[in-house]
Amino acid sequence: MSETPPNTLQYRFDGPEEAPVLILGPSLGTTWHMWDRQVPELTKQWRVFRFDLPGHGGAPAHPAGSVAELTARLLATLESLGVQRFGYAGCALGGAVGIELALRHPERLASLALIAASPRFGTADEFRRRGVVVRTNGLDPIARSSPERWFTGGFAAAQPAITEWAVQMVRTTDPGCYIAACEALASFDVRAGLGSVGVPTLVLVGSEDQVTGPAEARTLVAGIPDARLAVVPGASHLVPVEQPAAVTDLLVRHFSTAWQPAFEPVTGQTALPAAVVNPVPAAAPPQLAPVAEIAPPVVPQQPRGGPDPYDTGLKVRREVLGDAHVDRILAEADAFSGDFQELVTRYAWGEVWNRPGLDRRTRSCVTLTALVAGGHLEDLAFHTRAALRNGLTPDEIKEVLLQAAVYCGIPAANSAFRVAQQVVREETTPQE
Repeated sequence: MSETPPNTLQYRFDGPEEAPVLILGPSLGTTWHMWDRQVPELTKQWRVFRFDLPGHGGAPAHPAGSVAELTARLLATLESLGVQRFGYAGCALGGAVGIELALRHPERLASLALIAASPRFGTADEFRRRGVVVRTNGLDPIARSSPERWFTGGFAAAQPAITEWAVQMVRTTDPGCYIAACEALASFDVRAGLGSVGVPTLVLVGSEDQVTGPAEARTLVAGIPDARLAVVPGASHLVPVEQPAAVTDLLVRHFSTAWQPAFEPVTGQTALPAAVVNPVPAAAPPQLAPVAEIAPPVVPQQPRGGPDPYDTGLKVRREVLGDAHVDRILAEADAFSGDFQELVTRYAWGEVWNRPGLDRRTRSCVTLTALVAGGHLEDLAFHTRAALRNGLTPDEIKEVLLQAAVYCGIPAANSAFRVAQQVVREETTPQE
């Protein structure tokens, strides 16, 4: 396979060339092989197009930090192949790409299936913390815990080959691309736009999915005008692997009956009951080869906006400090302190932190040093968390504090090390 350009994706086709194109999008940490058991049946009617996320499955490690960027790369790939209109089924992050297609490029989409998907995947803080864990410990902790997130306990115990395949699939993903994908999920939130999805949509979920379960699926169905729900019993998050025959049957039924012709108007809500299907055992997908590690991506800086930088400042403040921290600070503000919090958001975050002259990693180094010098230990704690989010490793934070010890004094650095050490332990210890 030739080298994939940075603005496109690694892909493969299966099925007759003259058939309509059906795209299958993967979940974070997986490869196109997660769809292996669906392909033989789907290729009887469609030309199946599968793609790998950047740095997954041996794909070139060109990180993409947003769902919009992943979608743009998919469209660029399809443009290069002359594919204009298609059906789309995506799992989890692949489902987010499907929603993005439906919202931003509806003329390209004939029909849509969203599997283990959500209009918002947990909280931004959760995914940014996962990025910190990967940057500090590598992908091995995430890989070892992936079967627990992806499969039911009974399936994992009965299918050790598939369980090991799942672990190796994550372990061989490029860490920088995985971190960027976490950032993409952290910033993804389309709850307000679901009513604009204008293609027939199947929302499919495993009944035991603890990651994006039936509650998230029902949110999608409630928000999308022409959607129906299918619940697969006895299946968890990676339902196409755990219950391949059930998922294949649902996809065939959906795309056979809901393939919308070009320019046909969409009307009405499809009132169909939730589908219940019987579990079918799966076989193990193939093993994968490892790929090389790259450095974590630097978060791009926003250009300075209009005359009032408050909205930009609030966005930057949340990205750096986390939603939970900012929500708490703003909730505690009252008539006495509210103006001060507005000032901080507008000028510290909207103006200074948003300037293009320094990246966020460097600004974190400067901020940590200043806080050590001033003895502001409470602020040092949450800015240590921010530094980890901004891409500094624990070793780099240690070096900043050692440098500060020389110029700010041993007692100040001693207190700073104590605070930072606790934060680093909390933020970089993988959750069970």
